[in-house]
Amino acid sequence: MSKEIIQLNEEIIKVELKELVRSSVEETLNNLLDQEAKDLTQAARYERTETRQGYRSGHYDRRLTTTSGDVTLKVPKLKGIPFETAIIERYRRRESSVEEALIEMYLAGVSVRRVEDITEALWGSKVSPSTISELNKKAYVHIEEWRSRPLQSGKYPYVYVDGIYLRRNWGGEYENVSVLVAIAVNEDGYREVLGAAEGMKEDKVSWLEFFKWLKSRGLTGVQLIIGDKCQGMLAAANEVFPQAKYQRCTVHFYRNVFSVVPRSKVKTVAKMLKAIHAQESKSAAREKAAQVAKSLRDMKLKEAAAKIEESIEETLAYADFPGEHWTRIRTNNVIERLNREIRRRTRVVGAFPDGQSALMLVCARLRHVAGTQWGSKKYMNMKHLENTDPESDFSDD
Repeated sequence: MSKEIIQLNEEIIKVELKELVRSSVEETLNNLLDQEAKDLTQAARYERTETRQGYRSGHYDRRLTTTSGDVTLKVPKLKGIPFETAIIERYRRRESSVEEALIEMYLAGVSVRRVEDITEALWGSKVSPSTISELNKKAYVHIEEWRSRPLQSGKYPYVYVDGIYLRRNWGGEYENVSVLVAIAVNEDGYREVLGAAEGMKEDKVSWLEFFKWLKSRGLTGVQLIIGDKCQGMLAAANEVFPQAKYQRCTVHFYRNVFSVVPRSKVKTVAKMLKAIHAQESKSAAREKAAQVAKSLRDMKLKEAAAKIEESIEETLAYADFPGEHWTRIRTNNVIERLNREIRRRTRVVGAFPDGQSALMLVCARLRHVAGTQWGSKKYMNMKHLENTDPESDFSDD
């Protein structure tokens, strides 16, 4: 006895079910539109009543993207009375929220191709790259307003600065240009992105304009500037914020020392360097640095010893501030982590067509991270800074 075997084509079933749902949504929405027209005219189609307020005059088609796919709305036309539909208004609000979602996806680091795939999965149709580009132009207006906003959080004792290099088109050729970034901890202990600007190169002129721009927007109360060793930045900072001290990022300092150390000895030297900055005071750190330099000379690492002797002092400025803040202010890690986020996003883009698009994407990423990851989380307890006189309690000079 033979048995009939029933084979089901799962893909065809899915398509049929999707079409069934889509057509059901379309029918429901059109019925709602018809009911709205009936309520406005106070009469059903072809019905004659004494209370009738207007007359139907056909309809026009309007496409609506839904989670079930694209549907065609038959929007009634009325004579003698305007047709205002709550469905269309909700559609407009939804359309706006979709735009915002697309912009946020792109600025959060989602590639254009991935955005296309996501929109197809959610709404049944892809959004083209040109559409995403147009939406981003709208977003850039708000990003520029945020970038140039007045700084109103009072004083900013600690300021972290760095430059990130991006590849952009310059006169038909692609070159690396820097975007200067500044982050601060305000007097309440919260992190804040102060701003970003295209710096072309990390020279004094670029840094000088950047610092002056930050100061004009309200950057005050700067006590310590933390960053990598860049002569242009140091000269500009001293000119614009002469009262501020400079802390060279200890991580960058270590890397500089490692550049003249054989790979086989890097781990040993790393432990020695970390021991310097683990001391309880600046004087103790100086003594330890002298011991480390001597040990390196004994290990035939004269260049490494020379780098420590020449530069150790600029890595110890943090010791003039409250000990509770030391681990936060002796490195530039807070801005380095943001730079990694920026590089992750810019790698997707590749080379930028111009400086403006590069700057806007960097600022968008900065705003996104600050708004979603930092939130209202306090970074430091600033009462230690308020209650401590750095010239007396923590300074050995």
